[in-house]
Amino acid sequence: MEEEYKSKKDAHVLILPFPGLLGHMNPMLQLARRLVSKGIKATLVTTIFLSKSVTLSDPTGSICLETISDGFDQGGFAQAGSDEIYLSTFTSVGSQSLANLIKKLGETGQPLVAIIYDAFLPWALDVAKQFGLLTAVFFTQSCAVNSIYYHMSKGLLKLPIEEPNVSLPGLPVLKVSELPSLLYHYGSFPALFDMVVAQFSNIDEADWVLVNSFHHLEKEVIDWMSGIWKLGAIGPTIPSMFLDKRLENNKDYGIGLFKPDTRTCMNWLNSKPNGSVVYVSFGSLAVLGAEQMAEIAWGLKASNCYFLWVVRESEEPKLPENFKEEIREKCLIVGWCNQLEVLEHASLGCFFTHCGHNSVIEAMCLGVPMLGMPQVHDQATNAKYVEDVWGIGIRALADEKGIVGREIIKECINEVMEGEKGKEIKKNAIKWKNLAREAVDQGGSSDQKIDDFVAQLLCA
Repeated sequence: MEEEYKSKKDAHVLILPFPGLLGHMNPMLQLARRLVSKGIKATLVTTIFLSKSVTLSDPTGSICLETISDGFDQGGFAQAGSDEIYLSTFTSVGSQSLANLIKKLGETGQPLVAIIYDAFLPWALDVAKQFGLLTAVFFTQSCAVNSIYYHMSKGLLKLPIEEPNVSLPGLPVLKVSELPSLLYHYGSFPALFDMVVAQFSNIDEADWVLVNSFHHLEKEVIDWMSGIWKLGAIGPTIPSMFLDKRLENNKDYGIGLFKPDTRTCMNWLNSKPNGSVVYVSFGSLAVLGAEQMAEIAWGLKASNCYFLWVVRESEEPKLPENFKEEIREKCLIVGWCNQLEVLEHASLGCFFTHCGHNSVIEAMCLGVPMLGMPQVHDQATNAKYVEDVWGIGIRALADEKGIVGREIIKECINEVMEGEKGKEIKKNAIKWKNLAREAVDQGGSSDQKIDDFVAQLLCA
């Protein structure tokens, strides 16, 4: 089967992100667009269920879309009922469904040379090897976080961690509270913990390890990881028109799970002075308690700044009673927005964020200072880098109950917007904005890595 399949190959790549997570799907779609711009054919794969609810916008018409089954074609994750059931079923059903798709593409004259798969789906490598395909695992989190998980998976970082600080190659010394939450809250989310560990189960068999970062951003740890794998730091993976502008039609991610209220947001931002608005968003997944929502609300009000706050429909009942009426003159609250367009707007002065990797990268690429309030997973580590390594923001620290109080929020916002530290943060934000653009522009470090990858695809 393998030899027959190889004889029909062309430069066609399958892109397999973890379904339903925007922070995984969007970066991989952007990589697909970069590859297409360099002459590679790309097909994006999602699940049957998700294909019914996800909007894929591709103005160039250059990326194909195919589906596989995760075993829950009628209801997706909700139908599974638990992380454990979903992940185990997706592994077994998805493996067979992916193999069937590869066969179908070969039989219809669209054979593959490679699969780029999400690190959360290591079973995709095993399927790809059955057909003799080139394999590239794609990590959507930072190299620092990936390195921490790697050391944990190999038993080089013992759990539970008993020392107050952790020192690993290529990383700054980290407090335990600055590690990903799966480590410092050891025992939480066991299915996710197992999935994180499984990322490295067969990684040494992959032909490439691709990461959504760029060399200058995480030089020390990228150099260390490059000594283990054939590493390609190919980020930032955000639409080209917000970076190097070489892909003219690449103006948005193209995948949407929520409908943004773009006109309302832009009209409101257009009415505000330059650098005067605090943009507040905690991403598509974060769930805050009512007490924390109240502290954010009153902290924002006390700052006396204009603020645009994304509050998903499911979170809106947690807003304090009468809050919207009290801050009507200073605030716009929306259910969702086009984050890149908001961050690019001249009225933005600060991004109050949970510090998800994609949000941090987006703000960095657009030169927006950050106030970080990490919640779970990789966010505490990202926030550490934002403040202490890159100098592009500060962190709002929680109290002993895990709540960030309104006074802390007010003081942090005012420091970023008007304080002396805020001035230095703004200078650093512009520096990193320029470095990010240089990385993806022609001849930049990330562009060169993509060219190296493309050269191997064309020779496969």
